[in-house]
Formats: sequence, C-alpha cells, structure tokens
Amino acid sequence: MNTSGKRADSSWAVGVARRIITPGFHVELAGLGYYLNRTPERVRDDLTATAMVIEDAEGRCVAWVAVDLMYADEQFTRKIREQVASETSISPSAICVNCSHSHNAPTAAFARGVGELNTAYVDFAAQAAASAVIEAWQRRQPARLFVGCGEAKGMAFNRTRENGPVDSHLSVLRADSMDGKPIGVAVNFHCHLNAHLEMDLRAVSRDWAGEVVDQIEGAYPGSIAMYLQGTCGDVMIRPEFCATERRFEPAREIARVALQSCKDARPVNGNIAFVTQKIALPTRRWTRDEIDRDREEALYRLETGDTKDWLNGLAKVIVTYPDRLPRRYGGSVEKAVAAVSRFGAEWTGEILPHLNVRPESIDTEVQAFRVGDVWFVAQSSELFTSLGLEVRNRWPGELFMLGYSNGSLGYLPDAHDVEKRSYAATQSPKFTGQFPFTSVSGTAMVSGLLNALKSVS
Repeated sequence: MNTSGKRADSSWAVGVARRIITPGFHVELAGLGYYLNRTPERVRDDLTATAMVIEDAEGRCVAWVAVDLMYADEQFTRKIREQVASETSISPSAICVNCSHSHNAPTAAFARGVGELNTAYVDFAAQAAASAVIEAWQRRQPARLFVGCGEAKGMAFNRTRENGPVDSHLSVLRADSMDGKPIGVAVNFHCHLNAHLEMDLRAVSRDWAGEVVDQIEGAYPGSIAMYLQGTCGDVMIRPEFCATERRFEPAREIARVALQSCKDARPVNGNIAFVTQKIALPTRRWTRDEIDRDREEALYRLETGDTKDWLNGLAKVIVTYPDRLPRRYGGSVEKAVAAVSRFGAEWTGEILPHLNVRPESIDTEVQAFRVGDVWFVAQSSELFTSLGLEVRNRWPGELFMLGYSNGSLGYLPDAHDVEKRSYAATQSPKFTGQFPFTSVSGTAMVSGLLNALKSVS
C-alpha cells in the first residue's frame, strides 16, 4: 500500500512482517564456552527476523528489525540497510537492527572461539531481515499508535555485584488498525535470555523472549509482536528460574506486564525524526606484560597438559563463572583447560602485530529515533545497567533503550567493573579482538546517546 503524502484519517501508517531464520543443524550456536562446536540437535522454537515500519503524515519512515541472533556486526547491518533503501523510501539511517542476544542462536559477528561464523547463514539471515523490512513497508496501512510502560520486577538480577542495579522498566509500542485491532506490538526490556539455556544447550531457541512474543500474539490474534533487547550486559534471569520447573515464569510475568502496559497505553501523535551519529569510545592498549603472561601460560599448558591452578591464570575471568566451565566439556577439566589455552594462544597471536599501531579508541554508531513524543536510542554494545539507567534518568519522556544494535562491540562495563578487571572488562575485548575499554568509556557512551536524543528532540 502506498501511503506517501498527507493522510486525513491518521497521523501514522504502520506495517509489520516476519521471516524465519532458523539455521541448519550444521551452523554453530554461539556463546557459553570456547571451541565447543555446539551445533544444534533440535529446534525448540524457530528464530525470526521481525520488522516494524512506521511512517508519519509527511512520509518520513523509521524501521526496526529484531533478529534472533547473538551478535550482528556493522557489515550485517549495512547489507540490510542498503537492500531496504534500494527498494523502499526508508533512509539507511532510519533502520535499526536489534539482536535478541539468544545463546541458542548463531552469531553474525566475530566472537573468537564462541561460535564460528557461517558465511552462507549470515548472508541468508541478512537477506531475510531485509525482506521482512521491505514487506513491512509494503504492508503499511493507516494506524493509530499507543505507548505504555510498566515494571517487571523480581525476574532479573545483577550478576556482577551483590544487589547491583537492575532496570525493570518495560516499554511497549502498540499499533492498531483504524478499526481498533492491534497489528503490531514492540516490547523493550533488559535481561539476558537464559531461562532455558542450561536445559537446551543444543537446541535452537529464542528462550523466554520468544515466549513473551508468542503470548502477546496469542492475546492479540492477527498481530505481530517483536522483542527489542535492551541494556543488559550485567543482568540475567534469577537463578531460581533457570533450568528449573519455574523456568516459564519470567516470560509469563514479563508478558503480563507488557499486556497490561498495552491496555493502559496512551495515544502517540506527532511526527518522526531520526539520526545516526559516530562517536569515539576510549580504550587502552594492552600492555606487553599482559599479553606475554597469557601467551606463556597458554603455550605451556598446551604443550604439557598441566591443569594445576588453572583457575588462577588465563581462566580466572574467561567466563562469568569459570569454575563451572568444565561442565561444557562433559565434566573434563583437561578439555576445559585445553580450550582456554587454545584461546589464549590465538588471541595473543592475533593482537601482537597490531599492538603498537592500532588506535586507542573505537568509532561506533549511536542512533536515535523520535516517534511523536516517544524516543528510541540504540547502540551496539552489551551496555551495563548503571550506564543505561543514567541515560534513562537524564531523559524526560518515554524512552526505549536498545543494545546489541547495528553492530557488535561486546561488553561495555561501567567504571566499577573496569577497575575490578572482570570478565566483561578483560575477557570481552579478547574475544571481540578489541582493546579494553577504560573507566571513562561508559561515560562517553552515555554522552553520545544523550546527544543523539537531543538532536531529534
């Protein structure tokens, strides 16, 4: 449907569409350990690329496509944007590609040792995501928009510090046809997808976020819902819900809050504005001592098979809970240590030639949309909650905060974790091939996000 130009009957036109992006069983699932070759044995539920396009009365469009992948890099995003822009009126800078960060899905970005990139699958997923956006644009119809919010408390916890910050704010955007029937719902929340993970290590799955989407669509027959992942680098589903008989409770509670927020939602009127901007995030160069220490231990253990004190060296922060790592290798400490050592040898070998020539900053994109008086801000890292909350607390109005979007930076920890030299601060830059972030990197991201929001106000 062509809705360009002014419409007398509605301020908005909205289209939604979906494509299935479930991988073949030869494509490795991402995360959870190193060199696991964790290929799926079954499909618990299909992975999707779900798109929503919103157009204002002047013909300006914005689009989101939510993809059930662990990561997706800038090249993946660029492919989608270029194809969509070539077949629609949507500007590339008005397209947001958001990953759910499911660890029961492949990655479409480099992550050393934790999921091999399958080029054919990545191309397929990008093509499917672009097709979903194009179809959503083609299907746009006069619509009314509503925004709501709620608090989904008690489902998540901060895994980096006791009683650490958790963002329980949930935002919904609902689009209704002119006869009052919901056609699309976008839900934004902030938590890792880990309710079913331990029970479904070799299953393709959207985890609890997929259940939320299914329950919303069940409540609104004929609608298409999407989950937009937020700022949850340090937040997971609480242990009592993970791999237990209570594992379905988080989705039920989050869906309940989302549906109540839809019911209580207020109308959205106005127009659209959007921007993408580049910002520079400071990093620090690895020291030669850090690299030599990891390399010497890795090569020694690979040569000798020695596992003595293995948790006090390379493995100390290689995953969030390193003492649990052998579980991923059938309980074998020897296999776990061999994988850790292989990783250490590979990352140090890769970084050494670039150590003194690579810039000590990372250029990355931040993106902001305004839809009426509702704001969206997106960035490509696993942003820590304290940083996300700083943005939220400093911005008046309903704000959807999206991480894992339009690129892949890995973890962006706050100053507390950088000073602790935690997993997120120390290991993430090793598997993403970057220099480590500094105690002021998060502050730079917060400033960049706020500046992008101001530019669309």
